[in-house]
Amino acid sequence: MGSPKKTAGIPTDLPEELLPFVGRLSPRFYDARKRVIDLLAECDKVRSREDFKRCQQFAKDHGLWNFFLPEVSGLSVLEYAPIAELLGKNQLANVAMNCSAPDTGNMEVLEKYGTPEQKKRWLEPLLNQEIRSAFAMTEPAVASSDATNISSTIERVPKLGGTGEEYLVNGHKWYISGAVRDSCKVFIFLGKTKTKGPLHGQQSMLIIPKDLPGIKIVRSMDVFGHSGDHAEIFFHDVRVPLENIILGEGKGFEIAQGRLGPGRIHHCMRTLGQAEDAMEAILHRARNRTAFGKKLIEKDTILQTLAETKLELTRSRMLCYLAAVVADEKGFKDAKQYIAMIKVDAPRVALKIIDDAIQVHGAHGVSQDSHLSSAYTHLRTLRVADGPDIVHINTIAKELLSKTPGDAAVRLSGRNKNIELYHKEKEELRKAQSKL
Repeated sequence: MGSPKKTAGIPTDLPEELLPFVGRLSPRFYDARKRVIDLLAECDKVRSREDFKRCQQFAKDHGLWNFFLPEVSGLSVLEYAPIAELLGKNQLANVAMNCSAPDTGNMEVLEKYGTPEQKKRWLEPLLNQEIRSAFAMTEPAVASSDATNISSTIERVPKLGGTGEEYLVNGHKWYISGAVRDSCKVFIFLGKTKTKGPLHGQQSMLIIPKDLPGIKIVRSMDVFGHSGDHAEIFFHDVRVPLENIILGEGKGFEIAQGRLGPGRIHHCMRTLGQAEDAMEAILHRARNRTAFGKKLIEKDTILQTLAETKLELTRSRMLCYLAAVVADEKGFKDAKQYIAMIKVDAPRVALKIIDDAIQVHGAHGVSQDSHLSSAYTHLRTLRVADGPDIVHINTIAKELLSKTPGDAAVRLSGRNKNIELYHKEKEELRKAQSKL
């Protein structure tokens, strides 16, 4: 591909939604974006394992390997967001760049919080894609969207046949993504090291090698009736060295917040990349399909569908950019309400657009000849995979409840002064009657 055309220094292929933010976009962003677009073109040609290996080498040669790490990408959260949207268009590109979940989140944890020894043993092989990993959090017996409910235990006990202590781990986990793969060699495990004290100081994260005795993969979990790489796992008296704790006991929530912030924005932007493709699929189908004597594109209902999808997609994309800017300026803690908004809005919008695309495609849209049905099930799963919508909605509402309404809002709400008059007259009548 040739270099993108520019107008006053701005590439003409830059999405118009980014124009308000051009002052925040560095030369590195434009270069990285072009390299990613070139990689996507290479990934579109993949037909064999050898083709895919060439894509991996392309990513390495062009500085896109492990690109999710800020130290590698050199990009702000805002700059990475539209690149993540491009990556949503081809999952192979994420794998070719070693930018696939759950490894990305686990590598971020080890990079940010791991000891030198932990990085050497686990982070380096993950960064080299020599192994894969899984994040063991969700449990079937409790509402895991509230992480304080997690009941798995991490207890200090005397070492078997030796001096000192080690951790004894017990727990029942499920929907642990990637755990079924043979290439998965390690878990980052969330469990309780304390049962008393502040709720958010009870949880800890522990590195658990997959081959330790006491770990049992019970079954592969289905999603919408289709089997995948998600596992249900028993941890029975698994003994883990003390040095495998991450950051320290009771630091699980602190680590989780550092892990989830950037990943949620990236997930949402990849989701919108899929939605963009679904919108264009509607346009493609409508231009090439005739019903009741007219091309679908000539029908008002189809035009309305296209217009609504563009409105919804643009609004959600701008909300993602806002969350990214606040994260850049104030940090992920202050951006949490906006991240919660996009976590609700982006999958919801994308799911509706894909559903509209299925409607326009008819039976073809749910057949094996179309990828719309698999995109639909993936996005519907995403609406619970990182916490159901209601959890994020509650975060938004709690942030609003922490604010005091302004005078203009109080005036707008108004009040009925006769309520006070009623009680005043009632009191006067009571006093008058008491004198009789």
